[in-house]
Amino acid sequence: PPGKKVLIVYAHQEPKSLNGSLKRIAVEELSKQGCSVTVSDLYAMQFEPRATRNDIVGCLHNSEEFNYGVETWEAYKRGSLSSDVIEEQKKVQEADLLIFQFPLYWFSMPAIMKGWMDRVLVQGFAYEFPNCYDSGLLKNKLALFSFTTGGTKEMYTKGSISGDIRYLLWPMQHGIMHFCGVKVLAPHICFAPEYVSEEKRKEMLIAWAERLKTIWKEKPINCSPEWYFK
Repeated sequence: PPGKKVLIVYAHQEPKSLNGSLKRIAVEELSKQGCSVTVSDLYAMQFEPRATRNDIVGCLHNSEEFNYGVETWEAYKRGSLSSDVIEEQKKVQEADLLIFQFPLYWFSMPAIMKGWMDRVLVQGFAYEFPNCYDSGLLKNKLALFSFTTGGTKEMYTKGSISGDIRYLLWPMQHGIMHFCGVKVLAPHICFAPEYVSEEKRKEMLIAWAERLKTIWKEKPINCSPEWYFK
């Protein structure tokens, strides 16, 4: 619906890739609905994934011994985080929906996207003990993980070699997003695009466009461990 804000955090090196096309379709489809869409193209931005002393501008809270969690928490409160982190936090703050678009690397997200999570979702901004999970500071937001895999759908089933794909979603969806209070929509998974026909890849893109047409009517998944491990 018009007025909704979407942030797409995108991690792929090649615009012509299926991930690139999925990102483009999301921008087109959501813009068509009157949403305002922002893209953080992490590779194009050369986003820094490492959590370092450089993330704090000016003096440290404790210059004797560096503790990244404490220092970024204090810096957030003082408004002295590095500008690239502040920029991303603003985008997150404004978004109603966060879409993470990436190829699955080693059962997880690419390092550059994990680094985005590590650096952007600072204590004080995204959570504040004991305000986490349902009382996380980013409640009233939705997130959706849209990704491609190398393995086929059959490989990611319960009795299969890689185990249920949902096991892999537990650290990303539950450990990061739900921890920060974000409600999670069902993931959008394109299995093994490199091993299917051009025709099938087109169908994958069409299915994504179709889903986005009614995305705002979707109910979040059940946040309990049962969803992941049933």
